[in-house]
Amino acid sequence: MTEPTGVEAASDAVRTTDARVARAIELVWREAELLDRPDYVRWNELFTEDGFYVVPIDPETDDFAGTLNMIYDDARMREMRVTRMTEGYAIAAVDAARTVRTVSRFVPESVSDTEVVLRSAQVLIAYKRGRHDIWASDVTHRVRLAEDGPAGDRITLKVVRLVDSEGAVPAAGFLL
Repeated sequence: MTEPTGVEAASDAVRTTDARVARAIELVWREAELLDRPDYVRWNELFTEDGFYVVPIDPETDDFAGTLNMIYDDARMREMRVTRMTEGYAIAAVDAARTVRTVSRFVPESVSDTEVVLRSAQVLIAYKRGRHDIWASDVTHRVRLAEDGPAGDRITLKVVRLVDSEGAVPAAGFLL
C-alpha cells in the first residue's frame, strides 16, 4: 500500500462532486458570469497577485513564457487590459460584442486541500453588429483554495486554448 501524497490526480478518480472540485467549478462559473456582464474589474479580482491569464497560439505548449501567445498577462498586464476595456480607451471596448459563455465538461486534473487544477470546455458566442461568432476552447484553471472558505478562492492560472489558435483568429473586443 502506498502512502497518500496529499495530491490526488484525475487518474485517482477524483470526482466533480468532491467539495474542493465543486468549489473550483463554482469559481469558474462565477468568472464566466462576470465576463459576460462584462464586469472586468471584479473578474480581475478573482486572480491572485501572482496569477496569469494566457491564450497560447501553440495548442501543445506549456512554456508560456518562452513561446508566442495571443495573451500572456500577469497582474500588471491584466490591470492594464481591464483599464482599456472599462475606460473607453480601446475602440474594441466602445463597440464590444455581447457574449454568452457555456463552460462545461469539467475534469479535475489534480486536487489537494490547497489547490485544484481543472480542465473544461468553453463555448463562447459573441454578438456584434448583427453577427454571431463562435469561440470554442479547452480551458485549464489552477485554483488556489482559501483556508477561510470559497469566498477567498482565487485563480492562479487560466489557460484558454482556442481550437483554431493556429489559424486566423478574429480580433476579440472581450476577454476569453
